[in-house]
Amino acid sequence: MCNKSFFVFMKEQEELLKKNGQFKTANSYVCASNSFLNFRKGKDISLDDITSEEIENYQRWLKQRGVVSNSSSFYMRVLRAVYNKAVSKNLIVQRTPFEDVYTGVDKTKKRALTVEALRSLKKLDLSNNKGLDYARDLFMFSFYTRGMSFVDMAFLCKEDIKDRRITYHRKKTGQKLVIALEPCMEEVIEKYKSLTEGSDYVLPILDPQNPRTLQVQYYNALRYYNIQLKKIEKLLNIPGLHLTSYVPRHSWASIARNSGVSLSVISEGMGHASENTTRIYLASLNQVIIDEANHKVLSAV
Repeated sequence: MCNKSFFVFMKEQEELLKKNGQFKTANSYVCASNSFLNFRKGKDISLDDITSEEIENYQRWLKQRGVVSNSSSFYMRVLRAVYNKAVSKNLIVQRTPFEDVYTGVDKTKKRALTVEALRSLKKLDLSNNKGLDYARDLFMFSFYTRGMSFVDMAFLCKEDIKDRRITYHRKKTGQKLVIALEPCMEEVIEKYKSLTEGSDYVLPILDPQNPRTLQVQYYNALRYYNIQLKKIEKLLNIPGLHLTSYVPRHSWASIARNSGVSLSVISEGMGHASENTTRIYLASLNQVIIDEANHKVLSAV
């Protein structure tokens, strides 16, 4: 019988992935581990106690909380990969605990917003609701910055903005990105400047003075952000509209393509093809061309 902690073993695998430069996969391990640990209410579990019953209970828990099947499947596939690694190292005997849970991939709803929908979102009067106004500003800032992810917005530091350029490394992949600072981006930054005084961060998502860890603050902020986006979604009342933290990135890619921006600049697939291919294109192109592309996309909105 193996009493080794499943979460400790998972952390070890995550660190190995980071050392090998597999940042995207390592981040997937972090997300799945946090979700499973929440289900466990913070309680540890040994590798040997990963049973079919435990995993099926976890799947039901996810469903009860409104987690879509693709997200649930994603967590299951990651946990299964970790479990199988433990089996390959002869730490446990294979008992196929993931055999009766869903690990497939459903066809997802279209995520990209049209120019018209983005304009409606931008013009929506939310002056009487600071929470919704804040979420809309973060959404638009993400779009303005070529679909900057929520985690990268949260950890974006003031020192990352120099000479009218935003320079940062994506948390998900480690890829360095440089974005010309546009007036629309400055408007959002300036709007929340009073809330970030004394903070290293550009946006008021994380608070270094908060006793909670930055990781806990981040997940709470992301949850709050998506909840507010769903409320905005209802206010807009546009058929087929779905607002989540992932939508700005897909929308930028879609609008760029429809605006005639070269596929070699955006790569057909910032959300539909391989992300590795997208990163290769972005890394190899002249920065001026990318900045002009972003300016063209923002002008359309």
